[in-house]
Amino acid sequence: MKTVQDRNKNAQNDHGGFTLVELLVVIAIIGVLVGLLLPAVQAARESARRSSCTNNLKQMGLGIHAYHDARGSFPSGWTAPAADAEGEPGWGWASRILPSMDENALFDRIDWNVGIDQSQHAEVRVTVVKPFLCPSDGGSKTIFNIGQGEGAEGANVDLAPNLFQVARSNYVGMFGTTEIEDSPSAGDGMFFHNSRITFADIKDGTSMTILAGERHSGGGSSVWVGAIQGARESLSRIVGVADHVPNYREVLPDGSLHEGHFDDFKSQHTSGVNFLFADGSVAFVNETIDINVYHSMSTRSGGETVEFRGR
Repeated sequence: MKTVQDRNKNAQNDHGGFTLVELLVVIAIIGVLVGLLLPAVQAARESARRSSCTNNLKQMGLGIHAYHDARGSFPSGWTAPAADAEGEPGWGWASRILPSMDENALFDRIDWNVGIDQSQHAEVRVTVVKPFLCPSDGGSKTIFNIGQGEGAEGANVDLAPNLFQVARSNYVGMFGTTEIEDSPSAGDGMFFHNSRITFADIKDGTSMTILAGERHSGGGSSVWVGAIQGARESLSRIVGVADHVPNYREVLPDGSLHEGHFDDFKSQHTSGVNFLFADGSVAFVNETIDINVYHSMSTRSGGETVEFRGR
C-alpha cells in the first residue's frame, strides 16, 4: 500500500518537466515569433544602411559645393592629363572632393598631370574611400576594371596588358539623358568630359536637378578615381545616364530579368535609388517614377517644370 508520502512524490515527478508535446508546442511558438520578428529586424537594418547611404551623398554634396566655392564651378566629370593626346581618360569628379571625404593625405598623393594607370598611382587607385561605398552593397571593395572586347558587361575579356585593381565606388555623376559615347564632352547633365558647370548654368532649379546617384556593384561596378585608358566601359564607371528609370530591369526573351544597362542608376535598396541634388539635398527616387519626370530632373537646363515628392 502506498503511503501519503509516496503519492506526493509521484505527483511531484509527474509535474517536474515538459512533456514532448509541450516542448514541441514551445518550439513552434518560438519559430513563429522568429518568423515574425526577423523581417522587422532586417528592415530596421536596411533602413539604417539606407540612412548611411543618404549621409554619404550629403557629405559628397558638401564637398562639391566647397569645390564650387573655391574654384567657381562644379568639378569636371573627368579631366584628361595634359600629356594625353586623346583627351578622353582622366581623373574623375569624385577624386576632386577627397578632402571633404576626410582623405587629405590621399588627395595630396595625386599628381593630376600623370595618368591614373601610371605606377606612381598604384596605391592611390586601390585605396578604398568609405563614404564612396553604400553599406547595402556587399560587393568586393576593389575590382579589376581593365578589359577589352565583347562579353558580359563588366567581364574582363581579352584583358589589357596593364591589368590592375581599382577601388570601387557606389556613386556616379549625372551625365544626363544622352549616350556618353556619342558625345562625351556635351552631356546635358552636371558631369561630363572637361565640364565646368556653375550654379548659373542650372536653369531648372538646383532642388530639381540631380548631381549624382547610386550604382550597385552587381549592375556595373563603378570607381572613384576616374576614366582609365583602355578600360572597358571606362566612362560609364564614373557617370551615369537617365535613359531608363532607376533599378531598371528588362525582360529577356526567355522570361528572365536582366539588370539593365551598364550606365544606369541602380541600388541594392528596395524599390528605388538615392540621389544627390544640386542644392545638396538627397532624395530617394522610386523605381516607378514617370520616365519624363526622371528625364527632367537629370538635365540642368531643359526648361521643364516638374513636380517631385520624393523628399
